[in-house]
Amino acid sequence: MGQVLIRLDQVSVSYGRVEAVHSVSLSVAPGQIVSVIGPNGAGKTTLLSATMGLLRARGGLEFLGENIREWPVEQRVAAGLVLVPERRELFADMGVEDNLLLGAFQRYLKRDRRINSTLDEVYTRFPRLKERRVQLAGTLSGGERQMLALGRALMGKPTLLMLDEPSLGLAPIIVREIFHILAGLRQDGVSILLVEQNARAALQVSDYGYVLETGEVALHGQSDELAQDQRVAASYLGAARKGNP
Repeated sequence: MGQVLIRLDQVSVSYGRVEAVHSVSLSVAPGQIVSVIGPNGAGKTTLLSATMGLLRARGGLEFLGENIREWPVEQRVAAGLVLVPERRELFADMGVEDNLLLGAFQRYLKRDRRINSTLDEVYTRFPRLKERRVQLAGTLSGGERQMLALGRALMGKPTLLMLDEPSLGLAPIIVREIFHILAGLRQDGVSILLVEQNARAALQVSDYGYVLETGEVALHGQSDELAQDQRVAASYLGAARKGNP
């Protein structure tokens, strides 16, 4: 894959005596979208949580050439590793703009003077957020909340953006819009590690894909090749869930 932004080498994660992720290896190169697809319970969210430092992991974990396995979450965020969780975890009683500004908290601590410029960039990418900048986050629609979660992550100027099920619970037309936005981020040089049950949408937008089953990598390869694989088509594309773009 050439230059590597993040590399997971034989990573395993356990909940007590139960191993949820077993010896998973994957990598993301700069400017790539890499997708991880698979059924519920395959270990996809667990893998992202371990990468973010929310769960203890065994194996190798390198980001920008540094061994980050012992780094706390805050240090990983400061280094440019940002996660948009499945539940979005917005501050419902705060306004849209306040939620966005919280995404730049690490930059604020570093006295970064370009935060307002980044806010303008986010509003350009998400015009609806600008229209609703004083509206409480808890009153937004599902699609708007996902846009706010993405915008908040982008306020941190991530080197790698990790997304956990960004299409979850959204109407088909909004799913198409979200994945169009992800494609635009890739064109702007943002690297993305995307976890999705919506295999068709994930493989359409990504460069490389991994199929995770029962905590292990069952298949991996170029996304267009995986989309043509009979096993992937039979298991994930033929019965792809409602909401595909």
